[in-house]
Amino acid sequence: MLEDRPYQVVWFKRDLRLADHRPLVEATALGPVVPLYVLEPALWRQPDASQRHWRFVRESLLELDGALRRRGSALWVARGEITTVLERLLARLGRFSLHSHQETGNAWSFARDRAVADWARERGVDWREHPQQAVIRGRLDRDRWDAHWRAFMSEPIPEPPSRIRSPLPERPAEALLPVEWLEPLEPDEHRFCQPGGRRRAEGVLAGFIDRRGRRYHREMSSPNTAYRACSRLSPHLAWGTLSIREVVLATREARARDRGGGRDRALGAFESRLHWHCHFIQKLESEPRIETRNLQRACDGLRDGAAGTERLWAWQAGRTGFPFVDACMRALRYTGWINFRMRSMLMAFASYHLWLDWREPGLHLARCFTDYEPGIHWPQVQMQSGTTGINAMRIYNPVKQSLEQDPHGRFIRRWVPELRRVPDSWIHAPGAMTPRQQAHGGVRIGVDYPPPLVDHEAAAREAREKLRAVRRDGGARDEARAIHRRHGSRRRRPRRSDRAESRQGRLFE
Repeated sequence: MLEDRPYQVVWFKRDLRLADHRPLVEATALGPVVPLYVLEPALWRQPDASQRHWRFVRESLLELDGALRRRGSALWVARGEITTVLERLLARLGRFSLHSHQETGNAWSFARDRAVADWARERGVDWREHPQQAVIRGRLDRDRWDAHWRAFMSEPIPEPPSRIRSPLPERPAEALLPVEWLEPLEPDEHRFCQPGGRRRAEGVLAGFIDRRGRRYHREMSSPNTAYRACSRLSPHLAWGTLSIREVVLATREARARDRGGGRDRALGAFESRLHWHCHFIQKLESEPRIETRNLQRACDGLRDGAAGTERLWAWQAGRTGFPFVDACMRALRYTGWINFRMRSMLMAFASYHLWLDWREPGLHLARCFTDYEPGIHWPQVQMQSGTTGINAMRIYNPVKQSLEQDPHGRFIRRWVPELRRVPDSWIHAPGAMTPRQQAHGGVRIGVDYPPPLVDHEAAAREAREKLRAVRRDGGARDEARAIHRRHGSRRRRPRRSDRAESRQGRLFE
């Protein structure tokens, strides 16, 4: 009888789905299942957590609970420290096995998982972790990583169980209420954020592959087109309402149906970005200090984090005096998303032009991104800040980006409405207008809209020279060579059509 077999606890974390969920499939075959989500106060008090993250997670959990109930079970939600919750379950159920996906998260989650491993070992509980992505835990052979990625993505997707027997049908109803210790967002900051849940994830994936993605490779760079042309799957991948393998296989199937056609080329560029997804998560898995410390230690002390408090506030608020930068930041704050090129520009502008230490800007962006994925975020933050020692300095000219990506100022006028009457000739650099021109444009620089915080060309030159001085040091060069041995990319050589994008180091968007 099923009830005579040991209980199986499935711990959901960043895998809020039933499809392609090997821990759940394995647990269901072994005995009665307790689907568990633990709302951990300490996790949600971390400086990279935000209310918009919880909003997406909560919506996904409610839908997950409904899917489990249709299969005869329910999601059991508990609040508290995970080892305390597991101890209570052990007292209630007797012996059980614990199943989950491996997580490459922030430093807090690394420590949490080590504590769970210690608890399980001490209590004699079998904890079985399954890889959710093509990320290798433990010793890494970079020459074999690409083959490992291909093999992982080619594995068949297991069907979710049709029936789940659970000894704990009830659930503390109050556990999924809004988290009171998270600072509330302004009302408008929910308006355009993507909602969570598996049904919405499937709809976004189908819409991108069938319609929206046909010009992905051409329209991914400008924020005027990226909101429509990019996949918008990133929050669903970050919180696990879709698996990366599901997206890769769906993309490959669509390409096979349109081999040689226009959609094949666009989806080929997208599949290349999916490869980079796991490549960057692997960096954090292999070297967790990327989240908190300069990868290249020769950069320690290069930027003074305390000196730029006012500049940091202006950057966070979208009040730098550079309209395109400010529009991107305001759009991100209100929608929870901006395309990758603009993310890179925002981070590079904070690091180079404003000369801010990357940690605080990185935390601000993490809280803004509905799709915050630590394994992608922190290596990218350091890459865009010039502190990896192995990547080229990408110092984006904010005015040049504005002219190229928003030539008529449509995006600027939408998100910086105080500039809506400024003519195209001045919309990219309104700080250079004379008082008469300001009156004609209906804006007072210094009153309605701030003047530029810095001379962007002089700031870029100064930042470049400071970084070059560090890199010229012999010890820094030796350190960079060691970093390259650990982190330098050995992925497959991209096809010619992909190389222009790959050279810029872009992730999927």
